[in-house]
Amino acid sequence: MFTIDQIRTAHSKVKSGADFPSYIKEIKSLGVTHYEAYVSDGHIDYHGANNYTVVVPAKFDNLLVADTPQREEFKRELIAHQEGKTNFLTFIKMCASCGIEKWTIFMDKMTCVYYDKAGNELLVEPIPQ
Repeated sequence: MFTIDQIRTAHSKVKSGADFPSYIKEIKSLGVTHYEAYVSDGHIDYHGANNYTVVVPAKFDNLLVADTPQREEFKRELIAHQEGKTNFLTFIKMCASCGIEKWTIFMDKMTCVYYDKAGNELLVEPIPQ
């Protein structure tokens, strides 16, 4: 199974949202089935077969996630990030201000689902392959 070091090595290659599809392909090849990324502190739970999980610890001090989602603003800023116009920390701060609590990447469906604090799906996006 995959390790935190393998995940970190793959993630170190991501400089902007434009690099995301390559990252997903790489961690999928390591055996990641899905993962949950938490906006408040940046920790990520990576899951594999047979209930295997590794947790990448918090990356930064807690961010306050807005209670009220700003779906349209989030969509606009997400597109800018995917085009490589923002770095990851800028993206995380934008997620918090737009009320995004976490996102889950599903490798089998190749989708990214963004959730608000109430657990509602705000956006489901296909991951380019």
